[in-house]
Amino acid sequence: MSGKIYLIPNTLGESETKSVFPELNFAIVKSIKHFIVEDVRTARRFLKKMDKEIDIDTLTFYTLNKHTSPEEISTYLAPALAGSNMGVISEAGCPCIADPGAEIVKIAQKKGLRSIPLVGPSSILMGLMASGFNGQSFAFVGYLPIEDGDRTNRIKSLEKRAKIERQSQIFIETPYRNIKMMESLLSTLQANTLVCVACDVTLETEMIITKTVAEWKKKPLPEINKRPTVFIIYC
Repeated sequence: MSGKIYLIPNTLGESETKSVFPELNFAIVKSIKHFIVEDVRTARRFLKKMDKEIDIDTLTFYTLNKHTSPEEISTYLAPALAGSNMGVISEAGCPCIADPGAEIVKIAQKKGLRSIPLVGPSSILMGLMASGFNGQSFAFVGYLPIEDGDRTNRIKSLEKRAKIERQSQIFIETPYRNIKMMESLLSTLQANTLVCVACDVTLETEMIITKTVAEWKKKPLPEINKRPTVFIIYC
């Protein structure tokens, strides 16, 4: 029989694994010998956090990132096709969500392999949960353009969609550009548009705040530089 592909969530930062994962995750992680990961070093560290008794040197790791060729990816599922269960681990949060793991699952689906998502933290959904915005109609649009003009046009487009469709618009930014993103939002959006900033979700420093653009402008910007942050707008 073919093995299963387990989609294993990672922590969103330096949080205790037992505070964010169910017991099933620990049992499954301990049973797997083949892992597809973004970065071997951080994956090894994560596995040791899950169980200090895991013998890392007996495990096999396959690196999957933007530099991995399609030809190389296609060979990664050989252990599963031979009957061994495999795990896919993201750098943070849930695999395959804003994450290259989706390529593996696409191949697994074509080969008839079962992909099983495990329970774990998603800053995208958890930020939306605590925003007070529409949770029945929402869109995660990933990263916005870097160039000022393109980014401004994209922000205006998302605001229009939020207003017309009453749909929450969720996006992220590279942490060191968070302040620039916040400045762009406040200079582009209308005064009554709502902006939620969800920072360090699940960590002790977690901050999830919703205000109108006008309210955000009245006080200094929050300290979000170099901190994992999700932005959500709604009208």
